[in-house]
Amino acid sequence: MGSVSLKIGDGTARFRRATLWSSAVNLLMLFSVIATNLFALYAFTYSSPKPHLLHDSHKNISLISEQVSLILREIDSSQKRLAQMEKEILGFESIDLSRPNIAHELKIFLQNHPLPLGKDSRSGITEMVASVGHSCEKSVDLLSQYMSYKVNGPCPDDWSLAQKLILRGCEPLPRRRCFAKAIPKVGLYSFPISLWKNVSDKVLSWSGLGCKNLECLNGKKLNKDCVGCFDLANGYENQRYVKARRKNDFLIDDVLALGSGGIRIGFDLGGGSGTFAAIMAERNVTVVTVTLNMDAPFSDFIATRGLFPLYLSLDHRFPFYDNVFDLVRASSGLDVGGRPEKLEFLMFDIDRILRASGLFWLDNYYCVSDEKKRVLTRLIERFGYKKLKWVVGEKVNESGKSEVYLSAVLQKPVRV
Repeated sequence: MGSVSLKIGDGTARFRRATLWSSAVNLLMLFSVIATNLFALYAFTYSSPKPHLLHDSHKNISLISEQVSLILREIDSSQKRLAQMEKEILGFESIDLSRPNIAHELKIFLQNHPLPLGKDSRSGITEMVASVGHSCEKSVDLLSQYMSYKVNGPCPDDWSLAQKLILRGCEPLPRRRCFAKAIPKVGLYSFPISLWKNVSDKVLSWSGLGCKNLECLNGKKLNKDCVGCFDLANGYENQRYVKARRKNDFLIDDVLALGSGGIRIGFDLGGGSGTFAAIMAERNVTVVTVTLNMDAPFSDFIATRGLFPLYLSLDHRFPFYDNVFDLVRASSGLDVGGRPEKLEFLMFDIDRILRASGLFWLDNYYCVSDEKKRVLTRLIERFGYKKLKWVVGEKVNESGKSEVYLSAVLQKPVRV
């Protein structure tokens, strides 16, 4: 699904609203139980004069029947109200196309389109449905702005807007019918020379970024995993994973030696400028690097090195089949922010794409607090991974404060 240290804005809100939803359910259920008992008590304690006992019995039965019908109607009405509340709270309601300022292209895209040859014999579908996540409803004004473009014309230069939508959970993006800006890729190096040769600034896309050249980027600390990570010639990049600076730094060759049955393909979460994938490529291992262009042209830069960038947020389900990767590496990009449930969702997807006996490499994960370390440790133990390497160490940051980091190599168990 770069860092990829992401905090998806609507994720936390959804959990808070889920609590409101649970409270509403409890109150309505309590009301139904109380009403049911009151009606039953009234019906069965009602007494009438003995001379008219038979007649009054029929009246009581009729009254009970009416009250039961009333209760059933009330329950049905409550269920409908609860369903509507669920749609409004969780955002499952369709985008209202009657709203003002909705882009015409967005209206066309969201309509179901019949298949040109009718019903598909294999799948049984008769029409194509738009693939837009329900979180887009919460950012419909930005989405409509993003979809205001000229069909068959050049796409607007607005990747900062597109990325803002992605970070709010609105993906996949629906823009389809315009031509992306074509940047001439002149001066690219052949593989494997391309792995360690800086390219010209002109072949990279600087849309929506503060820096407009590599020199500017190399003077910044973009994130914990990218300090000078665009300087391939003079920086530390070619020493990473080959020489250890701290006890938390594992060497690639040592990790590869732990792989059962060989490591051939890997998946890197938060891979910076692609250096991990580059060193693995020198060892004949293909690595897919998840990236976003957070303050730098990560995707473009990784591609110019002859490597595979995957532009995806970590809130998205990984677009791979089950049990396909031999190794998954994650660093501070595993810190998705927000509540523990988001980390749990991410860990389950990592487990899904990692093959049995495959390796999960947790590389210098920043434990911002003891609680965060305990949450991650308990989560790992739930999966039953075997701890091949496990090191907790401290590092003093620029302000003189001690920071705790966890590095581990874990082996996925064979589950029956």
